[in-house]
Amino acid sequence: MHIMNNRGSLHVLNDRELILQLQDGNLDALGELYDRYQHIVYRTALAIVGDEFAAGDLLQDVFLRVNRFAIRIDPERPIEPWLYRVTTNLTYTWLKRRKRWMLRPIEDMAEWLTSGKNNSPSYHLEKSEEWQGVYKAVASLALRHRVVIVLHYFNDLSLQEIADILEIPVGTVKSRLHYGRRTLKMHLEAVDETKLDELQYEFT
Repeated sequence: MHIMNNRGSLHVLNDRELILQLQDGNLDALGELYDRYQHIVYRTALAIVGDEFAAGDLLQDVFLRVNRFAIRIDPERPIEPWLYRVTTNLTYTWLKRRKRWMLRPIEDMAEWLTSGKNNSPSYHLEKSEEWQGVYKAVASLALRHRVVIVLHYFNDLSLQEIADILEIPVGTVKSRLHYGRRTLKMHLEAVDETKLDELQYEFT
């Protein structure tokens, strides 16, 4: 979204300016925020719920809440943590409502998570059976462990950032990450110790 500044040139609005405009009722600002952050919201939802159609619905729900609760968003703080918090809360609700894990074909999930990387050297590795096993293992985790694994390795968030988003102590994040990693390794017949660490670079 652009505006004309005093010197007659176009100025690209930053997130703070967009949030302030949205709080004043400018829906164009909402559209710009959607364009900027739809990918991270969709990818996070998809990695947690494993259903591309549900992830699409959750994406829309997240930005409906951005509009509805815009006045509660602090324009002086980064919006990403707020978006992650809303996304994870909505995935909790979605999963609880269905009372069971509904996983679509793992190839669909892999395709979306590696979107735009088809020409990268890592793409063929990610499409291998070993990486498919990683995705399936993530889907098998308990929700509390799955969420921290997705936020840390798929979105490259720090332990403190995850703690702030989920509103839990850092020690709890560390514990869930530890047990999540251990469970993943139990589900994978032979996984390199560095495999999970590679995720935080491949999916950012």
